[in-house]
Amino acid sequence: MRQHVNPLSRFFQLPLSLPETSELFIKPTAPIHLDIGSARGKFLIELASVKSNWNYLGLEIRHSLVTSSDKERTLLGLDNLRFLFCNVNVSLEDWLTRLPKGHLQTVSIQFPDPWFKRRHQKRRVLTPDLLISLSNALMPGGRIFLQSDLLSVIEPMVKLVQISDCYQQHEEFGSQWLLSNPFGVATEREKFVLEQGNLVYRAMFIRNNKSTPRLSDLENNYFTGII
Repeated sequence: MRQHVNPLSRFFQLPLSLPETSELFIKPTAPIHLDIGSARGKFLIELASVKSNWNYLGLEIRHSLVTSSDKERTLLGLDNLRFLFCNVNVSLEDWLTRLPKGHLQTVSIQFPDPWFKRRHQKRRVLTPDLLISLSNALMPGGRIFLQSDLLSVIEPMVKLVQISDCYQQHEEFGSQWLLSNPFGVATEREKFVLEQGNLVYRAMFIRNNKSTPRLSDLENNYFTGII
């Protein structure tokens, strides 16, 4: 079940100052995997358990899920994993600008809330602003991973990344969509969709050495119907 919150409501528009990596992790210089919309955190908990030389940060807008995720993380003693409550479209940019270059290596956005109604689509998570912030923080070789069970959700995200012109898409056997999860760990939603016999659409993008586009250019393409 998807439990929506309106990210444009006044409460979620209040900016939060996210802690420095030195406050979050015992080894603050280790590479970081950022999971945007970490839900109950099962994906990152499993990933942090098997790949302990990385740091993992899950950001989630539903406070109750952050509380339960962090409780489980604490019980497991995973000091390379943290969960934080915030609206990424309000609070993440400032944190990314303070992050030392090269620390952010991978970003995942998995099964984001679909917001089916056209008038609500501005509430979707991957916006031109957010993509530019992520692109400024990622060094060449850094990766953005997207997945959803809905073409109507993932296709605009993929198109937005493509028109930024600062990523190369990783293709598998000539297909636009990856056939499997490249991390070897599935989210709860991913498992549910596959168990129902439905498709999951996945795309991985690798940061190239081109400059991040101007926000105005990306917004013009995004809001004038190219996407």
